[in-house]
Amino acid sequence: MLYIQGSRSKKGGRMSTRLYVGNISFKATEDDVRDLFSQSGEVVSVKLIKDAATGRLRGFGFVEMASKEDAQKAIAQLNGNNFMDRSIVVNEAKPQEGQDRGRSREKSGFGSREGRGRY
Repeated sequence: MLYIQGSRSKKGGRMSTRLYVGNISFKATEDDVRDLFSQSGEVVSVKLIKDAATGRLRGFGFVEMASKEDAQKAIAQLNGNNFMDRSIVVNEAKPQEGQDRGRSREKSGFGSREGRGRY
């Protein structure tokens, strides 16, 4: 599974919790996912991840719940359940490890001039 930096932000004096949602139908919209998760509590935001090159959904996303309690309730109620003919995975988002988020692809890795010796 792929995890991206979990975020907890203060909203109205409460801490929100970000959930990872995997195996989402490619037909789902952010509104569909919001409606599903709102059955478990207050949804702050929904973000479905798209492929940068094609713009097509990648089958996963993130839902930010207003409180830790709402997030735990969503995990308990929705993880492994059928949503639009797919068994979704729901758990708390974890920080992405081993990535230097401050560097762009252009400046690091294959094809970059960094780390090359003089000829």
